[in-house]
Amino acid sequence: MTNISAERRGSFLGVVDRFWRKSGYEMTAVNNSVEFPAIYARTIDGYRLSLRIGGKGQAFFQVDTPCVHKSEVARSTSPATAFLDPGAELIPRPNIHSDFWSASGS
Repeated sequence: MTNISAERRGSFLGVVDRFWRKSGYEMTAVNNSVEFPAIYARTIDGYRLSLRIGGKGQAFFQVDTPCVHKSEVARSTSPATAFLDPGAELIPRPNIHSDFWSASGS
């Protein structure tokens, strides 16, 4: 997972915000917290989306579906892109450096 530095968090949320608006999503809330910013939206067909920045610059995307019928979900056909310790109790912290998204002050 990529570490999004404090200096880049606003830019990251801005990119996603513009894409969601361009896609016709209604922005429902914005959290302008310096440490843990977030944006929330709703699609025309009732999906609710959120992008939250957590500890160490970890991005959390969440999608809540409108009412659906329970169905079977097939196992993933592709391997995970990051190692996840099967015995881990906590979500791992971001550990990938991006020259842009992880960049600290100039």
